[in-house]
Amino acid sequence: MATINVYTEYTPNPATMKFLVNKLLINGSLDYPDREKAQESPFARELFKFNFVNGVFFASNFVTITKTEDAEWEDIEAILKDFVKGAVESELKVQEVTKDEDVNFEGSETEIKIQQILHDYVRPAVEQDGGAIHYKSFTEGTVVVELRGSCSGCPSSTITLKAGIEGLLKRMVPEVQEVVAEAM
Repeated sequence: MATINVYTEYTPNPATMKFLVNKLLINGSLDYPDREKAQESPFARELFKFNFVNGVFFASNFVTITKTEDAEWEDIEAILKDFVKGAVESELKVQEVTKDEDVNFEGSETEIKIQQILHDYVRPAVEQDGGAIHYKSFTEGTVVVELRGSCSGCPSSTITLKAGIEGLLKRMVPEVQEVVAEAM
């Protein structure tokens, strides 16, 4: 078995930290914003046993962990890093039943173009910050997306949404007038 290395990165959201590993954890992404939703994930269930864990998000080779307000990263980062390393080494499952996330765009020609741009250009950048973006709908010039992981509740997500994503989509898809995020 190869040695598992874990390193951390701060995200734009001060309440979340990204724990990266040198192994693929999951194809796609999974968000567990609370203890109840985490019941289908052995890995997330174990993380929620720490009283300072408030949210767990998985994508490719990382897990983004959201801490409670009263916890300080300098007190819990090493504990979580050790836990993630042990969990990956023992092959603790991210989810009970693995289902590959097929990229399947649906809707009108404009909707498909929007989804393709979000998938090809926006998703990789958002994942770099420990989050995920999901297309919800396009109606009368408004694109609705859902932000997950460190993007959910991040102070800079509004700037990213308006200046970055909305600007890109307006340039590439003239029918787009605005982009809004749906609350989780």
